[in-house]
Amino acid sequence: MGWTGDGGGGERESAVRFGEELAFRVAGARRCLGVWRGGRRTACPGWGTVPVRGTRAQCAECAGIDRAQSVAADTMADDPRPYHVYLAWFGDGLVKVGITGVARDSARLLEQGALSFTWLGQGPLMAARRAEELLRVALGVPDRIPYESKRLVRGAGTRGAEDELGAAHRIAVGLEGWPESLARLPCQVVGHGEVFGLGAVDRVDAVVSGLGEGDVVAGRVVAAAGPDLHLVEPDGRRLVVDTRLLAGWPLERGPGDGAGRGPEVRDVPGVQGGLF
Repeated sequence: MGWTGDGGGGERESAVRFGEELAFRVAGARRCLGVWRGGRRTACPGWGTVPVRGTRAQCAECAGIDRAQSVAADTMADDPRPYHVYLAWFGDGLVKVGITGVARDSARLLEQGALSFTWLGQGPLMAARRAEELLRVALGVPDRIPYESKRLVRGAGTRGAEDELGAAHRIAVGLEGWPESLARLPCQVVGHGEVFGLGAVDRVDAVVSGLGEGDVVAGRVVAAAGPDLHLVEPDGRRLVVDTRLLAGWPLERGPGDGAGRGPEVRDVPGVQGGLF
């Protein structure tokens, strides 16, 4: 997890390890975190407050800068860096196509919480973008999946990933219209089940849906998939915290016993077909 001081300065990172106790209290207003560019963060000039709900801790101005300079906005057609086209698998029947910089390797797939993935091709940005659109239409798969949908199918593990990704890969590399400058890559399915630690998660009782000043979250970390932290609270409740909801909030060390006002949560029904 990344941390920054008041006004956006004094950045540092700390690892979140399975088995460790985590306890924090929200200690103030939620503020804009600025813009991340060129391997560093540029602080928001106004250090202004932002809405307490949502997964993006940015003011309108900083969010606009991010959108204008993003790969997804197609404003970087002359980007000289190579890109990967990939197929990502999030659970039974849930496959998406996407692109990511070759230099990032599989980091983007881990961030998205992909249980398994395979590369499809490698080449210039615009060729990768054309292939992404070709595959989206030909395979009937999306380029974006709501995170709630990913959670719903996560519980079954990675069974079926190789078959689904393998079948989609065979169709994809044989399509007409594949950009000439995009090299096809062999199907090599990589799984993230052990990396995420999901084998230690037998159920989920609640998901944090919102935070406010004074809220306390405490528990033992048992797994982490994408932005989600899976915690076992002191009373035994199994809680999921989407770390994107933490962005922009000032956090201080909280009581390990979880004493204090808890965050807003959405309960998960007791009878489940999987984790969710």
